[in-house]
Amino acid sequence: MSMENKPFLLRPSGKDYLWGGTRLNDEFAKNIDMMPLAETWECSTHPDGPSYVASGAFKGMSLTEVLKAHPYFLGSHTLGRYRSNSPEADSFPSGQLPILIKFIDAKRDLSIQVHPTDQYAREHENGQPGKTEMWYVLDAARDARLVYGLKHDCDAQTIRQAISDGTVEKYLQKVPVKKDDLFLIEAGTIHAIGAGTLIAEIQENSNLTYRLYDYNRTDNNGRKRSLHIEKALAAANLNGSAEPQQPLRVLKYRQGTASELLCRCKYFEVHRMIVNTERRQVVQYQSDEVSFRILLCVGGCGTISYENDTCDLKFYKGDCLFVPAASIQFSIHGQARFLDVRG
Repeated sequence: MSMENKPFLLRPSGKDYLWGGTRLNDEFAKNIDMMPLAETWECSTHPDGPSYVASGAFKGMSLTEVLKAHPYFLGSHTLGRYRSNSPEADSFPSGQLPILIKFIDAKRDLSIQVHPTDQYAREHENGQPGKTEMWYVLDAARDARLVYGLKHDCDAQTIRQAISDGTVEKYLQKVPVKKDDLFLIEAGTIHAIGAGTLIAEIQENSNLTYRLYDYNRTDNNGRKRSLHIEKALAAANLNGSAEPQQPLRVLKYRQGTASELLCRCKYFEVHRMIVNTERRQVVQYQSDEVSFRILLCVGGCGTISYENDTCDLKFYKGDCLFVPAASIQFSIHGQARFLDVRG
């Protein structure tokens, strides 16, 4: 096993979309010179917002460069998908992850939008993947809500006319949200994150978004953002949606840690892991050869250490760690909460 198979910290790219706030700099110490700072792409090989290695032997390289040089870091599951004869094998060039992880600070409402399915995107967007995503709510204002689908079945002409006359919101299902909620937003679902919500998002490696409605807002130059009404209606599921229910979650405990499954779908698996070690206690962690892991620290801090190595790696709230497949075993010490993501 190569000693290169150690976890390493990532540095994100930022996005200054008009609906963003300041919390990612203020509370997560991102130190990105953007105002507002709406999103940070924490683990990304997407060309629209790559992440970079911030520690270890690959420091300064983009994550894409590292994975091109060391494809086995992806694990046998991802490499097998890329090498298969399935349509998705053509969607990812060398060095690409199948997933993308973000922090999102919604100070204002996001646009009402739709992401295409894989099939629609392959047919209409030059073979790109679609976008199914999961939201884990890190914090929410008391009255925070999100849009999740339609209240009842509609047709394209009804929604098209409602957008034109400014009444589309009456057809949208709005759901209250609170800290620690999670939502799986399948491709094709009409949706929007509401104001006052701080979210960690795990999604397919795609940046395809079709805006259906944007409240007639203008940017700093007085221009309205582009809408993609016809594409959105073509890609959208226009059937009424049941109000999403929070799934049953069961914490499993062992010495120094607890974990629970948040979401498992075709594209990713996400667990929440809580580490709480005493002075001389540590949690042992190691990825298998099947898949890389991403550890997104959503609270607390601590250190990572290796046997016979005196150089500890410190992590803090907001940090993102990439763990190559078949990693060396390492120890986690501290009080911290992670999203543990597998591709």
